[in-house]
Amino acid sequence: MESSPIAAIILAAGQGTRMKSDLHKVLHPIAGRPMLLHLIDSVDRAGAAHRVVVVGKGREQIEAAVADRGVTTVLQAEQLGTAHAALQAREALAGFEGVAIVCFGDTPFLSSATIAAMAARLSAEDKPRIAVLGFRPPDAKTYGRILAESDGTITKMVEYKDANAAERAVDLCNSGVTAVRAADLWPLLDRVGNDNAAGEYYLPDIVMLALIDGDRAVVVETDPDEVIGINSRAELAYAEDRWQAARRIRMMDDGASLIAPETVWFAYDTKVGRDVTIEPNVFFGPGVSIADGATIHAFSHIEGATIGAGAEVGPFARLRPGAVMGEKSKIGNFVEMKKAVLGKGAKANHLTYLGDAEIGAGANIGAGTITCNYDGFFKYKTQIGAGAFIGSNSALVAPVSIGAGAIVGAGSVITADVEADALAVARGKQEARPGRAKRFREIMAAKKAAKT
Repeated sequence: MESSPIAAIILAAGQGTRMKSDLHKVLHPIAGRPMLLHLIDSVDRAGAAHRVVVVGKGREQIEAAVADRGVTTVLQAEQLGTAHAALQAREALAGFEGVAIVCFGDTPFLSSATIAAMAARLSAEDKPRIAVLGFRPPDAKTYGRILAESDGTITKMVEYKDANAAERAVDLCNSGVTAVRAADLWPLLDRVGNDNAAGEYYLPDIVMLALIDGDRAVVVETDPDEVIGINSRAELAYAEDRWQAARRIRMMDDGASLIAPETVWFAYDTKVGRDVTIEPNVFFGPGVSIADGATIHAFSHIEGATIGAGAEVGPFARLRPGAVMGEKSKIGNFVEMKKAVLGKGAKANHLTYLGDAEIGAGANIGAGTITCNYDGFFKYKTQIGAGAFIGSNSALVAPVSIGAGAIVGAGSVITADVEADALAVARGKQEARPGRAKRFREIMAAKKAAKT
């Protein structure tokens, strides 16, 4: 088949009232990424030459979300139906002579392969005028129906509100995704009327107009999960669940071990190497990369972090953006890292905060240590050299540098640099007063007895 240039018209002007949210419906995230951007990514992978997003109420939010994507936005001032919405893209696509794919911003899982296949279908030997993406869900609900012959030729399309009982019994549903040559799209849209139960201009009506003209329209079928439409919080949760289930399988197919797959949550861009083990109840936010052989123990929360080969995280650890763990380094239970680098083989096993810090190879950070990186106005850096040993319950008040091989005594508050191989202790002198504790107890017991 010959290939034609592709332009995507993404309809995102709906108000999304069922979401009950100040955030525009198509910007609600799945796997840490707005659903609209999932769709734009697919459109880009399909090689689309143009991407036009039709916006309405809340347009400022959408325009901000796509500002760095080279996307054109056009306004549908009144929501008069999907055909009317698609027509708003005509000026933006003036002179475009390829295939227009009309799709929906709340259908984030539409794949690049399907987009390309629909465009290619118009170039097949039978040269249909329109291709429509259909699916057969377990429950057809109130989706529009497609009546088609066994070869995919469409005989009728009807919205649920306008369908009779026999038509509603058909299980082939219309996803709304439509492929039409641009030269055909605009004249067809101009002819669409609104004589229907909702009084709207329906995009599927262009199919019936094409049939009236004696042309063919065909249906291309896909899996229902690919065309999940998201209009409510419940549907958003279902879509997240389906995305996560598919990604877990992919991660395991690629060589990672998930002990309890259903409890692990990935972000859209999580990168996991081979022979990585991920224990139960781990959450990944965006921007995480894990090298081969690393282990992520249970109940860890990781985002914006890079984890080196053979490293260990957790259990109950938190890695925040800018955390970098070197090869075979270790972060243990109840340790938090933020914008900190942990060198090869270095470790902080428990109850520690490492923020705005650089820790050298082989260093040991004792339990309860914190880098005091913020004075209420500015952030400062802590540097800990290779092989240094930081005793438990130490506070390192940045900016401060601990030299290679240095030792900081437990319970110290370090406010000045410590040179390499030095021992630094900064704490109050311990005193012991014989018998004082016993005397205190006697006095307090007498006072208590006097009150009873």
